[in-house]
Amino acid sequence: MSDASPTPSASTSRIRAVADSSVGHATLDRPEAINALDLGMIEDLGAALDEWESHPDIALVLLDGAGDRGFCAGGDVRGLRSQIVAGQAAETARFFRAEYALNARIAEYPKPLIAIADGITMGGGVGLAGHAAVRVVTERSALAMPETRIGFTPDVGGSWLLGRAPGRVGEYLALTGASMNGADAIYAGFADHFVPSDRLADLHDAFVTRADPHTPTELVLLFDETPDPSRLPAARRWIDDAFSADTVPEILARLRDRPEPDAAETVATLEELSPTALAVTLAAVRSARRLPDLRAALAQEYGLVMWFAATQPDLAEGIRAQLVDRDRSPRWQPASFDDLPESIGAEALAFTPDLPLWS
Repeated sequence: MSDASPTPSASTSRIRAVADSSVGHATLDRPEAINALDLGMIEDLGAALDEWESHPDIALVLLDGAGDRGFCAGGDVRGLRSQIVAGQAAETARFFRAEYALNARIAEYPKPLIAIADGITMGGGVGLAGHAAVRVVTERSALAMPETRIGFTPDVGGSWLLGRAPGRVGEYLALTGASMNGADAIYAGFADHFVPSDRLADLHDAFVTRADPHTPTELVLLFDETPDPSRLPAARRWIDDAFSADTVPEILARLRDRPEPDAAETVATLEELSPTALAVTLAAVRSARRLPDLRAALAQEYGLVMWFAATQPDLAEGIRAQLVDRDRSPRWQPASFDDLPESIGAEALAFTPDLPLWS
């Protein structure tokens, strides 16, 4: 999710791709929008990866973002809303097919790919950084899958990561859209290493000069520090108890019975969100936990994306309330779990898009 400015013209590249010694250095270059992704950026980044894969002098790829606000705030969801309102299903499918192909490409890339998730890294940003071979966070990192805040569900392989978080942390993060700092991200399985932001330039230099030790992970470990402890392990008692319930209403009931202040705050958060998005997200994360690989999770998410875009009013309404009119007063349909079919999660997961993800 991102409050991005309008998509730039296709002729304007928002990816800086530079071969630096043996390093292919790709930088998301849209800092005024916290490097929010548009289709051109996705295609340009994919083209750079294609070129470097066969380049004999490129040994590894480094991916980061321009500016000091964040790595990537996600995709331009205002553009998505415009497509939904205009009934442009083909354009919606085109964007997500390209984005998910890039997510899978990053995960399967044959050369080491290091992502620096410094600052805000949300939605589509997690889809880039979260599947890299080496995932670095800093003291400025703020990672989240906040899609339920706009009546949507985590995608870009987010359900795959969430489904593999410890205990029921994945359900908690997915439903609430809660932000993770660097330590939280490592604990939850969204990152591997913590490097202070003032050492990132030194880390880049080490990749370029290839000083011993010479593998990317070994080089990162030279700069890796232990962050302050994550808040998540201490919260596992109430998170695991509540978010192991079968349904969202049951989760809410368990949270109301917990004495922890954070549990009460979580109730307040969930009560503001789309019942449809919450129910489908719970089903999606639990289904992703049983899937064999990232590609299967991306295919499941693609079906959910197209289901929301084609059949549900809450996605366009959530974007309107949060990012267009900014009144923060979405009118969810339905507004209550009492009016939501119990089968809604299964219905969403069974949706088959007209155009398949993998062709």
